[in-house]
Amino acid sequence: MENETLLLKRIQEGDREAQHELYTRLAGQAMAVAMRFVANTEAARDILQEAFVKVFTHIDSFNGRGEGTLRAWVMRIVSNESINWMKQEKRLTVINIDEEPDTTEEPFEEPPDIAGVSPDVLQQLIEQLPEGYRTVFTLFVFEQKSHKEIANLLGIRENSSASQFFHAKKMLKNMINKYKSTHHR
Repeated sequence: MENETLLLKRIQEGDREAQHELYTRLAGQAMAVAMRFVANTEAARDILQEAFVKVFTHIDSFNGRGEGTLRAWVMRIVSNESINWMKQEKRLTVINIDEEPDTTEEPFEEPPDIAGVSPDVLQQLIEQLPEGYRTVFTLFVFEQKSHKEIANLLGIRENSSASQFFHAKKMLKNMINKYKSTHHR
């Protein structure tokens, strides 16, 4: 398997087989990214298709700076397309709040114990989060965006992003604990 730089060069020269190779390499991971946002297989497939259309439309202007940058660029396009889809479908509901998240209940909350929970189950639990929670959680944890970046991206206040994330973590922890108590006796 050739490296990204050579593959990118071939794609930019118009090599259709190289385009297919890039799609084959990244489609599974890109689908997983889309599913983290929309939790709907058909919608994720549509997003994937739109994302790769954008990738191949704009790939001539992409300037790779080493191994992994092309993959990161494609995944960023998938994330953006997922958010755009949610906005267009009016499925993204993130409530703006004026106060800071209430973190006084559990100030030093331990992360959930995910030992014995498969990645697939964890993904299914994340997909069950309300869309606003899931979107902020995904952007913060998987896309490594700051709350300021998330706020700008979603058109919400920064403290709303922090609050959504706090509640998403709390809900996910409860879901994990419930799953473990019913499946690991």
